[in-house]
Amino acid sequence: MDRQTFAGDGSTNRIRNHNTWIERLIVIALLLAGVLLFTINLGNVPLRDWDEGTVAQVAREIVQASAGSNRWLFPTLWGEPYLNKPPLVHDLIAISYQAGGVNEITARLPGALLMAVSVPLFYGLGKELFLTRQPALIATLIYLTTLPLVRHGRLAMLDGPVICFTILLGWSALRSRRDLRWCFGIGLSLSLIGLTKGIMAILLGGIVFAFLAWNTPRLFRSFYFWGGLILGCLPVFGWYGWQWYHYQQQFLETAIVSQSFSRLWRAVDDNSGPPWFYLLHLLHFLPWLIFSLYGLHLAWKNQIWSWAKLVLLWSSIYFIVISVMSTKLPWYILPIYPALALAAGVMVTEILRYPSQFSYRWYWGMWGILSILLAGVAGGAGIYYGFFAANPSKELAIIGLAVALTTGVSGGLLLRRDRQFINILTWGMYVSLLMLVSSPYWLWELNEAYPVKPVAMLIQDQVPESASIYTSFPYERPSLNFYAEKRVIPATQEELQTYWERNPSAYLLVDTKTLQQLAIDESSGRRYQAPPNWHLISPKNNIAILEFMRYSNNSE
Repeated sequence: MDRQTFAGDGSTNRIRNHNTWIERLIVIALLLAGVLLFTINLGNVPLRDWDEGTVAQVAREIVQASAGSNRWLFPTLWGEPYLNKPPLVHDLIAISYQAGGVNEITARLPGALLMAVSVPLFYGLGKELFLTRQPALIATLIYLTTLPLVRHGRLAMLDGPVICFTILLGWSALRSRRDLRWCFGIGLSLSLIGLTKGIMAILLGGIVFAFLAWNTPRLFRSFYFWGGLILGCLPVFGWYGWQWYHYQQQFLETAIVSQSFSRLWRAVDDNSGPPWFYLLHLLHFLPWLIFSLYGLHLAWKNQIWSWAKLVLLWSSIYFIVISVMSTKLPWYILPIYPALALAAGVMVTEILRYPSQFSYRWYWGMWGILSILLAGVAGGAGIYYGFFAANPSKELAIIGLAVALTTGVSGGLLLRRDRQFINILTWGMYVSLLMLVSSPYWLWELNEAYPVKPVAMLIQDQVPESASIYTSFPYERPSLNFYAEKRVIPATQEELQTYWERNPSAYLLVDTKTLQQLAIDESSGRRYQAPPNWHLISPKNNIAILEFMRYSNNSE
């Protein structure tokens, strides 16, 4: 009897060790897959306007600050206090600058690495939620191959780190149900979110608190829960207190009201939209959207389970809040995708486990038809951009056809009720995204305005450090400012005329139409040819024309 018991214990230990090694290999594979997808070719395109240009410049001023200035705590933007967002990510980028110099790769690397780390973290969250490997792994592969997360996770923006810290927050909350030491992880995660994007911590923390109140209300009666939570939140409390002490009323009016809470009722910088604004952006979650919608339905039917409670609260509360906000930006929707990935993962797993269940039979056909339709759209887009667009690209054609092949084959397998469809779809989407980020087309927003690097090189070469630059472009471009290492300020035609006549040290960056409309005596000025239809002019010295190709050849 003792020998049998001993043998049984040995077999159990071998199985446990085997499972442990499998888990470790999965975590390592997910991490490597994330690192490859999020970090490859980070420097193959310039920084884009708004967040990237601003964040990169703030980080550079932190690096350039004199010792003892505490710029890492009190950052600046062009010498003025930067109170838009807390400086955690800016500080990480500053450290990256110190290690590898100021460039696109070092600016984007911290956020990209955090997104890569979020992939195995998300798998850990799934294991805590589902207790089994299959739905957690499928949900993680869906998360890894979500187009908006891949694109924005590679940028020098705050949203990628926020998603990583949000997943850490959810994982800590789930683990705290059986180990109260993880309550400190909840507070620390809220601190990281608060030190990255301010009041976002209130929204995401509220979602987690609602989940715990519904799923594990006993935690709120625990001293250790509140003690660990408060201890973990000390960094963000300390930072906000220090900022208020340093800036006083200016911090409250700018950081707390103007740049945070006012976004709820006022559209900042005219970034507004209808209440259904984010419904259209959910289409970017294709092809996984067709699975996640059914997953939400399954969650509604199974509200007794923890995964259903978390998915429903996370997706509904967050989506409602960002939809009623007056300020609307495309990347505000990013934190909802992990919840949708969980919903899609559990739905796909349910289908794979019970393929013949009567209520699931029609899902196979519906998903198959939708996947084939998506394949037609992707194939048509690839053919158009590869052969018929104004600037055709064979790379875009190949990427589009790769997506079409992936979704088409998966659709065919779905119609045949073949479980291999999920392997084809996840692997095909990963390869397609890898092809996209290896090309210069993954950041298509750069096509919204003229390329900044040639103009910035021209400004660096020709404009003295003390001179002012004004432009006829309708808005300020932070990416141009970053590369030129100087602010280029928008101005009306009347203002440009005044600067030309009364400020001989000013430089004007104007388009051809504005140049023709200005009353300029070119015999008394100096003109430099920038990219097509743009000119850098100065009232002093003689006319001189510099060929654009001198700069564009070195711009990338």
